[in-house]
Amino acid sequence: MTDTIVALSSGAPPSGVAVIRLSGPKTAELIRAVSGRLPEPRKLTLRAIGADSMLDRGLVAWFPGPHSFTGEDCAELQVHGSPAGVRAILKLLTEQGARLAEAGEFTRRAFENGKLDLVEIEGLGDLLDAETENQRRQALARFEGGLSQRIDAWRDQLLDLRAEIEARLDFSDEGDVADELPPSFGTSLLSLKADITEALASVEHGRIVREGIRVALAGPPNAGKSSLINALAKSDIAIVTDEAGTTRDVREVPLDIGGQLYILLDLAGLRSTDSKAEAEGIRRARQAIEQADITLWLSAPDIAATGDEVSSANAIRVGTKADLCTVEGVDITVSAQSGAGLHVLFERLETIGQTLVTGEPSLLSRERDRLALDAAISALDASLTQLPTPELAAESLRIASQSLERLVGRLDAERVLDRLFASFCIGK
Repeated sequence: MTDTIVALSSGAPPSGVAVIRLSGPKTAELIRAVSGRLPEPRKLTLRAIGADSMLDRGLVAWFPGPHSFTGEDCAELQVHGSPAGVRAILKLLTEQGARLAEAGEFTRRAFENGKLDLVEIEGLGDLLDAETENQRRQALARFEGGLSQRIDAWRDQLLDLRAEIEARLDFSDEGDVADELPPSFGTSLLSLKADITEALASVEHGRIVREGIRVALAGPPNAGKSSLINALAKSDIAIVTDEAGTTRDVREVPLDIGGQLYILLDLAGLRSTDSKAEAEGIRRARQAIEQADITLWLSAPDIAATGDEVSSANAIRVGTKADLCTVEGVDITVSAQSGAGLHVLFERLETIGQTLVTGEPSLLSRERDRLALDAAISALDASLTQLPTPELAAESLRIASQSLERLVGRLDAERVLDRLFASFCIGK
C-alpha cells in the first residue's frame, strides 16, 4: 500500500500562515484523529488541531481522490506559521502514521496517477522558479497543458497515418483495402512535419525567456566592466580596483528589465598576458562572448583599445567613464560614477531583448524538447523517403510517435523524473 505523506508546503516559519499538506490512503483517518470529523470536501473549515491537547486552531481542507492534486485522498491544514506549532503538528501526524515527504513527492504521485504529464510537471517547476513576468507567463502556459495538447494532436495524426499503412500491411488480401496509399497521405505527412518544425523553431525563444538573455560585458582591462555591472545592478556585486586583470572568471548577475530576465556577464579584460590564471579567464571570456545574446563592447577614454572587438548582430559599443571625457565612435556613453546614460543603455537592452522574445509565450524551452522534436522530424523525413516500402515507413512513423511519447513521459520517464524532482522543494 502507498504510504501517506505529509510536509510543510508553505515557506519556512515563522510566517503568518503555514500550510501542511497530506496525501495517501490514511489521510481521512489522520484528519479525523487531529481535527475531529472530516469537513465537507473542498471547503475550508475552522477546527482545533490536536489530539490529547490542542496544538493550534486553523483551517482544514479535505480533497477526496481522485479529484485532488495527486489523485489520492489529500488534505491541507492552514495553521499559524509558528516554528514550534508546525513542528508539533508534523510530529503528531507522523506519530499517527504519516511519513515525511521527499522532495517533489506530491508532484511525482500526481504524475504516477495521471494527473500531470512530464511537460506539465516541468512547467510547474519553472513556475515555482519564475522570477520575471515573462518566465511566469511561459511556465504557466506549459503547466496548463498547452504543449501537451499540441503533442496529443501530433500523436493523433501519427496514429491515423500509421493506421493507413498498417491496414495495407495486415489486411492486404482483403478486398476492401486498397493496395496504394491515398494521394493525400504524403500531403498529410508533410503538413505534420511542417507543424512540428515550426514549433521547434520556438525553442530558442523559449530558452531565452526561461534562462535569460545573456549580456556579455567585454573590453580591455579597466574599461569599467565591473563598475558598469554594479551601476546596472544597483549593488556592489563586482570587485572594482584600478589594478588590471582583477576579474578572472565569468561572474553572472541577474537583472529584471521590463519583465524579462537578463544575465549580465562580468568578464576578464581582453589583452595579452603571461599569467596562466588570467589567460584562462580571458579564454572563458571569449567563449562567453561567442555564446552571448547581446555584447556590450566597452571602451574608456583613459584605456588604450586592444583591437579585440568583433562584429556581432546584437553588439552595442559603450563608452564608459563619461564623467572623465567623452569617447568617440561609440553608440552610447555612460558613467557608472554619476549614472549618466544608464537609462539609455537600459532602453537599448530592452529594445534588443524584445526582438529576441516576441509574441506569445513559447511552450518549448528545454534541450529535451529540442532533442525530442528533432528525432520526430528525422523519423518523418525517413518515412517520406520510405513510402515505396510500407514496412519501413511504418517503422519510421512508430519511431516518431515514440519520440513524442518520451517527451510527455509515457516512455523512459524514470531517469528524467529522478533528475527533475531532485530540484523540487519539499511539500510540492
